[in-house]
Amino acid sequence: MAQVAMVMNLDKCIGCHTCSVTCKQAWTNRSGVEYAWFNNVETRPGQGYPRTYQDQEKWRGGWVRTSRGRLVPRAGGRLKRLATIFANPVMPSIHDYYEPWTYDYDTLLSAPLGDDFPVASPRSALTGDPMPVTWSANWDDDLAGGPELARHDPIVKKLGDRVRFSYEETFMFYLPRICEHCLNPSCVATCPSGALYKRAEDGIVLVDQDRCRGWRMCVTGCPYKKIYFNHKTGKAEKCTFCYPRVEVGMPTVCSETCVGRLRYLGVVLYDADRVGEAAAVEDEKELYRAQLDVFLDPDDPAVRAAAARDGIPDRWVESASRSPVYALAKRFGVALPLHPEYRTMPMVWYVPPLSPVVDTLTSTGHDGEDADNLFGAIDALRIPVEYLAELFTAGDPEPVRLVLRRLAAMRSYMRRINLGRERDASIAEAVGMSGRDIEDMYRLMALAKYDERYVIPTAYGVDDADRGVIDEIGCSLDFEGGPGMGGMGGVPFGEASGRPDAASVETFHALSDRQSSDEHATKRGRVNLLNWDGNGRPDGLFPPRAGDHDTDGGGGSGRPA
Repeated sequence: MAQVAMVMNLDKCIGCHTCSVTCKQAWTNRSGVEYAWFNNVETRPGQGYPRTYQDQEKWRGGWVRTSRGRLVPRAGGRLKRLATIFANPVMPSIHDYYEPWTYDYDTLLSAPLGDDFPVASPRSALTGDPMPVTWSANWDDDLAGGPELARHDPIVKKLGDRVRFSYEETFMFYLPRICEHCLNPSCVATCPSGALYKRAEDGIVLVDQDRCRGWRMCVTGCPYKKIYFNHKTGKAEKCTFCYPRVEVGMPTVCSETCVGRLRYLGVVLYDADRVGEAAAVEDEKELYRAQLDVFLDPDDPAVRAAAARDGIPDRWVESASRSPVYALAKRFGVALPLHPEYRTMPMVWYVPPLSPVVDTLTSTGHDGEDADNLFGAIDALRIPVEYLAELFTAGDPEPVRLVLRRLAAMRSYMRRINLGRERDASIAEAVGMSGRDIEDMYRLMALAKYDERYVIPTAYGVDDADRGVIDEIGCSLDFEGGPGMGGMGGVPFGEASGRPDAASVETFHALSDRQSSDEHATKRGRVNLLNWDGNGRPDGLFPPRAGDHDTDGGGGSGRPA
């Protein structure tokens, strides 16, 4: 089977929250989900969103392995879920998320003239009443790494004295999160009405709004707490992986707008028959390697034959062969899954951050770019290896050390090349790689352009041959109260802004062409102002000027007016 997956390079995340804001604008800018952030950026160490969601002893998410080797939801089997179907208290409250607010802007406009400036006080977006602001989706940002908040981090509590908060030892990094679109999703297994499902063609996990009955068992079942309850419609909602964009070969909104270009999208082929076995391995520390073993080599002739037999289109197999996700996770081995111990087999992976070690080494009088010095400093980094291991490898520090060593080796190996020195193959061999692997990894992580970072095959029936056939497509989740691109009844920017036009295939492809080409892309006789970047005179936008000799009547394409 094929799965569309994502990798995020945490070394590049600056915590600007652009991804969160654009996702919010596209998918949850509606009443009922004011508190929902399908994409959020957490500061680590910190409590996360919702608060302490990683504490599964409290929230009962994910799977547990029984003594017989079977997997059952941590929240309980079918009988327990049936017994508590009308009352599901094991889920975060609005206090654990935050009460969304707006401001009393009318006071600024209507306050009478006086000696004091009027103040727009915060008001609850749920009730409209005045409220104090005490928490939000990124509240950890304000005291990043400080003991006031970070000591409540479930991982910090687990590590105890190994994470200290003295000024000299404090650390922080950013962790963007979306739905993991797992291979073994516990949210799907815990839904009593069968509303959650994993799409066979691309592995994206969605909620069927017609079948959802609002039992909220999925909120409990998801260990990442990335399913939200719309209190207005009574339905569950979650990240859709921007499937209307993915279906036409476009990246997700969060990827498209990422300032640091830290996200990679691609296809991974996997053996569906081995998922259950891999998720049920006895030792939690082996779950990461077991999941890697489920991934299939798209260049293996046997895999290609099996893909053809099972109906996977050739363009999907070719995309899997060029997939940056497969390259980073399997070939280079530098991307790791988030909390594999939940046994859901997540498909959003992360390249862990390499602390700013060069300046630290240089300040001690050592060559901060020398491979031996970098390797020796891995365990002395400000971000403890044990903390990263609790996030990405179920507490096993060795895979994390190997990833950090490979990132350090890439830094040292490429530095020699940039200084005009001979390539030192021993640096790559010290981390189990070849010089070619190091250079390919450097290209992908440091230089990759749009088409290399986003290798997304189009959905069935939507390819280059269809551009002149398919004109308009709508979002299947666009209905009253639904989480579609049109928002609340098709209103994307508020209750009174009107219904937008449907998304068009031409719009997606025009944007793709503009992002990946140095030239302006136009379609003769038809102009989309949202895609015009202000360059030139697209055909049909302006009347022909005197002196233009355009035999087909399409208008000139000379300098800007």
